[in-house]
Amino acid sequence: MTNRKVLLPYNFTRSDQKALDFVICTFAKESGVEITLFNSYIPLPDFKASKSTVMERTAESLRYLSQKIKEQENELKRAKLKLLQSGFSEKQIRYIYSPRKKDIASDIVCLATEGKFDLIVLNRVPGKVTRYFTRSIFIKAINALKGITVCIVS
Repeated sequence: MTNRKVLLPYNFTRSDQKALDFVICTFAKESGVEITLFNSYIPLPDFKASKSTVMERTAESLRYLSQKIKEQENELKRAKLKLLQSGFSEKQIRYIYSPRKKDIASDIVCLATEGKFDLIVLNRVPGKVTRYFTRSIFIKAINALKGITVCIVS
């Protein structure tokens, strides 16, 4: 039986690796913990290519993006493997790789509340100029989540 459910959004960055290392250091020795790695990707549109040059290029671009999506899923599986190699059992680790429904923060909030997670481990990249114009994911998540512990790894 799991005592604690931990959600770890993972987007393949150096900061995400720090968050993964934090989870390993903190929970690897605990048997009652379930770790869920999560990533959402922008879904590709359904596309039927015709014989025109422009459409063929578009189809080629979509094939490339489809390959990138598969590569990212493999990266998520490698993160799961790292958890396994660090002492977690197979039944303690899940990963969710799904098409994005709204935006990343909204998907995290929905998953956290529907999945009844106890802890969400997010990361923060300080000093980005774009954060002055758009709210960061962790701020949106913190403001929307009530009753769930959020750990920020910096």
